[in-house]
Amino acid sequence: GVGDAMSVLLAPNEDAERAVADPRVPVVTFTGSTPVGWHLKSLAPRARVTLELGGNAAAIVEPDADLAHAAARVTMGGFYQAGQSCVSVQRVLVHEAIYDEFMSGLLPQVKGLVTGNPMDPSTDVGPLIDQKALDRIDAWVADAVAGGARALTGAERKGNCYLPTVLVDVKPEMKVSCEEVFGPVITVQPYSTFEEAIGIADDSAFGLQAGLFTRDVEKIFYAHRELRVGGLIHNDVSAFRADQMPYGGVKSSGVGKEGLRYAMEEMSELRLLVLSGLDL
Repeated sequence: GVGDAMSVLLAPNEDAERAVADPRVPVVTFTGSTPVGWHLKSLAPRARVTLELGGNAAAIVEPDADLAHAAARVTMGGFYQAGQSCVSVQRVLVHEAIYDEFMSGLLPQVKGLVTGNPMDPSTDVGPLIDQKALDRIDAWVADAVAGGARALTGAERKGNCYLPTVLVDVKPEMKVSCEEVFGPVITVQPYSTFEEAIGIADDSAFGLQAGLFTRDVEKIFYAHRELRVGGLIHNDVSAFRADQMPYGGVKSSGVGKEGLRYAMEEMSELRLLVLSGLDL
């Protein structure tokens, strides 16, 4: 630990749950999977609880966007850390008028990513956390393809890695669309109107962050009003984060905020003192 300020206790699940449920613990903050997070919250009904959980973030690309920039940022946001980030890009929505042009910029970048040993400086996409995750992602992609989706690149294993995958013709009910993949897989679909794109992006159990590429200020503020997400990132992807930002999701993605100032506020109790009748 750090003096009396912090202690690190390694404990099995049952002991961790016992600590969370102890009424002497006033604040619980958890970063991890959605089911575990909400389970822990149920164990601590009287504590202040902050949950930073999963997501399946959307990126919307409008016709007036810088398409080269958008394709580069989607490539980064979808495949950094092999997609193993709660704010990684998973669903890419592209206006039908620029869909082909965007894809012609995106696919070469994704195909050019190097998959392999993360200790090699030339590697872009490393391994999955374990065999179970690799098996799950492979199964979800296979189910999507069996259901009519098409893989334009990837969709196969390479040792403990999964090759960067781009899926199209995906249906909303497919797990690669409605669940959190937490792996190097993105889906891309065209849309006709901006309102349609907002509806598709918001049709999710998750609400962590979203990205929007447009130069239209009215559309930016419309998206900010209508999308139920903790943060909207303009001209960039959901993966953008800085410690100065209030960071945290809504819906199944969590409750409360992280970020230095906001985390301290979550862990503090606001108290009132009223003075009256004093000669000051």
